[in-house]
Amino acid sequence: QVQLVESGGGLVQPGGSLRLSCAASGFTVRNYAMSWYRQAPGKEREVVASISSAGANTNYADSVKGRFTISRDNAKNTVYLQMNSLKPEDTAVYYCTRPGRVGDVRFARDYWGQGTQVTVSS
Repeated sequence: QVQLVESGGGLVQPGGSLRLSCAASGFTVRNYAMSWYRQAPGKEREVVASISSAGANTNYADSVKGRFTISRDNAKNTVYLQMNSLKPEDTAVYYCTRPGRVGDVRFARDYWGQGTQVTVSS
């Protein structure tokens, strides 16, 4: 079965760094696009970063561009989100996601991890 397990969240001061990990099982991350989402209390869920199945293309929300980096370690079947220069506005629950594909019902379902809390505060 498909499973995504996030880790690495915690409390960090403004300007600090944190690296989130997403350990995948039940599929090979190399063959799928992967994304990180986040949701703060009272706010809508937003996509933070995405990486293509081939790993050649990445996309970032404007709010994190230049500060966050998404990457994939195919040998470990793990996706990472390196977060630098953290701001209080980055406080949220961060989710690892395997987005569903269009055009084939076998891959249409989205898969989500349980989330990991990131709190940026002094």
